[in-house]
Amino acid sequence: MSLPDRDGLSRREYVKSLVAVGGAGALAACLGEDERVEIPSGTETPGDLPTRQHEWDPFLSRDDDGNVELPRHHVLAYLDVDGAPTAEDRETVEAALRTLERAYEWSNEGLLFTVGYSPAYFERYDEPLSESVDLPAPRALNSLESLDESDLDDNDALVHFASDQPVALLEAELAMFGDTAQLSGSDASPRDTGPDTVNGVDVEERLSDVFERADRRTGFFGAGLPAENTGAIGVPEDAPIPEGAPMFMGFRGRFAGTQPSEDRVTIQEGPFAGGTTQQVSKIREQLSQWWNQDSQSIRVAKMFSPTHEREGRVGEHGEKLTDSSQVADVVDDTESDAASGLVGHAQKAARAREDGSPIILRRDFETTDDDIAGLHFLSLQRRIEDFVKTREAMTGADLPIGSVQNNGILQYISVRRRGNFLVPPREHRSLPSPRPE
Repeated sequence: MSLPDRDGLSRREYVKSLVAVGGAGALAACLGEDERVEIPSGTETPGDLPTRQHEWDPFLSRDDDGNVELPRHHVLAYLDVDGAPTAEDRETVEAALRTLERAYEWSNEGLLFTVGYSPAYFERYDEPLSESVDLPAPRALNSLESLDESDLDDNDALVHFASDQPVALLEAELAMFGDTAQLSGSDASPRDTGPDTVNGVDVEERLSDVFERADRRTGFFGAGLPAENTGAIGVPEDAPIPEGAPMFMGFRGRFAGTQPSEDRVTIQEGPFAGGTTQQVSKIREQLSQWWNQDSQSIRVAKMFSPTHEREGRVGEHGEKLTDSSQVADVVDDTESDAASGLVGHAQKAARAREDGSPIILRRDFETTDDDIAGLHFLSLQRRIEDFVKTREAMTGADLPIGSVQNNGILQYISVRRRGNFLVPPREHRSLPSPRPE
C-alpha cells in the first residue's frame, strides 16, 4: 500500500493515514513530521506493571468531565502459530513482549497492548480450557447478522496495540513483525525487516519468530478525527460531524458513570484469575440517511432515547451529559417507547445491566480500513455471555417494534466479522496452556 498524499491533509489526519498504511515508509514519514518526538521509556522491572494486561484505565488520560479517553491510534494484529507451542516458543514470546515494556511507558503516551487467545488456539491441547473461563467460539447472534463460517475470526491470537503516539505504534509493530508488506505477498522475511532497536532498547526476540501474522486492522479514536474522515464509503462527504465528536455518528460515549470498572470485567477465579475475555466485532457503518435525512432530534432519540430528545439532555455531541449517558431513568420506558414507534439504542442496551452497572467495558474505535467507514467494537467482559446478553438487549427482538426501522441504530450498522479471545493475566500471556499452573 502506498503512502498517503500529504497535500490537503491536517497533521492529525495524515498521521492517522500513516498508521493505517503501516510499515517502514510510514514510520519514516511520521518521524519526518516531527523528528524531535520523545516517547517516555518503559521499565526494567516487570513488577512495576499491573498484573492485568487489560488494566489501562489508570494509565489513560481523562477529559474535563472525568471520562477515560482511549488512545488515538490502534492496530489489531491477528496471529497464527503452527502446532503445539514449546517452552522455547513461550520464552521467545515473553522476551519480545518484555522488549516493548522496557522500551515504552505503560500509558497512552507510550504504548499499551494486550495479547489474547481464541477458542481455536486452545483446541490444539488434549486438555480442555479451565471451566472458570467462558470462551465459546464466535457466532452470529441474531437474524440481522449474516455471518458465515468464513466471517468468524478463528486466528490463534490477537494483539491489540494502542497509543497516542503514532511513532511508538508503528515502531513497535515493525519491531515485532517487520513490514506490513508481509501481508501482501512480499518474499522478505519479517525478522529481517524490523528495527534493531525501539526507543533505545535492543530488539533480540520478535513475535514473528513464533507467530505468523494473518491480518492487520487499524483504527482511531478522538475528537476531530471522524470529522476529518468524511467521504469514506458510508459517510457522506458533507456530513456535519461535530468537531468535538470522537465517533462517526456524532456523539460521545463511554461515560465514566456508565462504564463498568476493570474489576467488574475481570475473571475472579481459576488459573486465569486476573484476566478477562475480549470480543471484537468488525462493523460497517452506513450513515447516509443518518446525516442526510435524519434531523439532530431524531439522531438523539435513536442514539439515547426519546426522553433525551424531549428534555434536551444531550447537546451537540453529548457534552451536556458530562460523565453519564443518563439512561437509568428511561430503561423502564423502553417497551412503551418502542410501542410508540421509536426506541433508543442506549436505553435498550441498558437493560443488560446488573445492579445498575453495565457488564461489558467498551474499548471500541472507528476505522476507515479499505476506505470504508466502520467500527471495531472491542469489548471486555468477565464472560462472553455478558457480551451476548448485552447484544441481545441492544437488538431488542423482544420489543414491539420493527427489526431495524426506528429501533435504535440497527439500520445503520452491520456486523461483518467477529472473534472471541481470552486475555490472560500478564503471567500467563505467552502461549498459555488451557490450565497453567
